[in-house]
Amino acid sequence: MSVTQAFSLSDDELALLPSDDDVEHYARHGWYLSQKLFTDDEVDQLVEASERFYAGERSRTLPLRPPRLAYWEPSHGDVQRHHDYVHYESDPIARILRKPIIGAVAARLAKADEIRVFQSTLIYKPPIVGEPSNVVPWHFDRHYWSSCTSENMLTAFIPFHDCGEEMGTITMVDGSHRWEEILADDTTTKHFAERDRADLEVMLAENAAYNNVDVVKVPMIIPKGHMSFHHCRTYHGSGANRSANPRRAVSFHLQDGANEYRRFELSTGDVVTYNHDVLVRRTEDGRPDYSDPEYCPVLWRTP
Repeated sequence: MSVTQAFSLSDDELALLPSDDDVEHYARHGWYLSQKLFTDDEVDQLVEASERFYAGERSRTLPLRPPRLAYWEPSHGDVQRHHDYVHYESDPIARILRKPIIGAVAARLAKADEIRVFQSTLIYKPPIVGEPSNVVPWHFDRHYWSSCTSENMLTAFIPFHDCGEEMGTITMVDGSHRWEEILADDTTTKHFAERDRADLEVMLAENAAYNNVDVVKVPMIIPKGHMSFHHCRTYHGSGANRSANPRRAVSFHLQDGANEYRRFELSTGDVVTYNHDVLVRRTEDGRPDYSDPEYCPVLWRTP
């Protein structure tokens, strides 16, 4: 298959791309709700493939476990499940996630000519109202990607069903990607699971106050087959799953083609690392290659 054929859209798919107004909305608000990008059958295939994954099916496994890998095991119990690198370990899931239309939408929003996978995390939020792990505190993804050069990375949140507030859908803090940040220190590079939830609430409130804005929380009400996209600096979180069913989704982190590894030092002199850094190939100058097609395949390249 030629590159042109691989990165092309049908007339029906072209109609699904964000309009100029949508792109402007994303630039102002930091989030976008897509049209229906997956068929019902494709979403049902994701559910079935995820169940086989939970039962132990793997197309391949990581050659080693990175130090901060999120990877639920049955021994962890009925908590929120996260599985990083699901696009690498499950071909049935990857085939659907890598539909060109997903990358093309991201490219429009990020105003990029190329979009690559950065990470994918399979998520299962059990229907247990009081389960503490189900509540995701306020954070933004750029904090965890300090080893990246790009400020235009974004994330697609892809539920496997209708997803609303009762299920603990992802919720955006409107326009927060445009805030000037204060209180940034070494701790902000730590994943939210390693931080005190109350500290993250304070950080959100104080950053909003510094920017003289209110914290406006917008729950994403996402019909089956649709998805949300958010900018890497948009604060977001999610609440408890109060429904009778698990909330199933993939958090699909995407990088623009210009993104590269950079050395990022903390005040201690320690260097921030991402899980890729022990997996991906090296560039000619010895840096981790965030364009390694094995782990960071191209989703879209403008023909």
